[in-house]
Amino acid sequence: MNIYDISAQAGVSIATVSRVLNGSDKVSQATREKVMEVIEKNGYMPNAFARSLSTNTMSQVGILCSDVSDVYQSQAVFYLERELRENSFGALLCCTGHNLGEKEEYVKMLLARNVDAIFFIGSHFIEESDEGNAYIRNTAEKVPVFLLNGELKGKNIYSIFCDDTAGSREITNLIFDKGCNKPIFLYRIQSQSGKRKERGFREACEAHGIMDLEKRVYSCPGPMAHTCQILERIKESGVEFDSVVASDDELAVGAVKYAFHNKRKIPEEFQIVGYNNSVLSSGSTPEVTTLDNKVEFMCTTAISQLFQLIHQKDLPSKTMFYGEIVEKETTKPSDF
Repeated sequence: MNIYDISAQAGVSIATVSRVLNGSDKVSQATREKVMEVIEKNGYMPNAFARSLSTNTMSQVGILCSDVSDVYQSQAVFYLERELRENSFGALLCCTGHNLGEKEEYVKMLLARNVDAIFFIGSHFIEESDEGNAYIRNTAEKVPVFLLNGELKGKNIYSIFCDDTAGSREITNLIFDKGCNKPIFLYRIQSQSGKRKERGFREACEAHGIMDLEKRVYSCPGPMAHTCQILERIKESGVEFDSVVASDDELAVGAVKYAFHNKRKIPEEFQIVGYNNSVLSSGSTPEVTTLDNKVEFMCTTAISQLFQLIHQKDLPSKTMFYGEIVEKETTKPSDF
């Protein structure tokens, strides 16, 4: 149920519904009662977005991230808030953690604050079961929902994300082109994005005749020091590897530290690639070759789509774009 449905059932214009929701005195008592009867019959919850349709004005949105200390998510928060501020919008930021119950509670809090739209940063907000995603779909019945770097089908849900399968496949192919033949893949969590990155790694390996993939994919959810420890364990287990494909730049920097501790020369003997093109990739010594998954483009696109929605433009439910490899110092140069 939304403002369009109320308009159709009551037989009045959207502007009239908006006037009723705003308490305007420019509506006759009979019309007001007719609109309110439809609202009460359907249990409709008025919200700021619905009220804004007739005036083309909005004021505040909600932004959800799991961990603002995560470099990727903090970048997204920065770009979203920058674009909103430049257009006189405010933002309420919530750091939810990964527990589903906590996510649901934060969404309820934002809706109680009458936010005009909600942005979810990261595919980890998408649960594996359809039942687990009910909280997102229920939210979309009240306000527009934007999923950044995740995809979920549903009315009033808009997904904007990088093709991580293609990106991971391309950057894995890069290390094969640079002479590696025994890569391993490190991932943080099995989110939707994480699974796509792993799929791209597997596809590239299989295309190069590497089939022992059960020995080449490892979970690495802890801090940077933990990455070094996991790589040490992999080495001690007898698995040979001449390169690391990391699902984010922090894991890649952890691999750089492992190489230094083990006196493996980068990039002559050991090559590393990351993901996100974050400040960590350029702050490392040597700087990490990485995939730029265009987080700024993703965020500016999401805000642009929000503005289009305000002006009642039709939007695609899915916007997918492609990343770009940024070669730095942890892979061999072309003339090596």
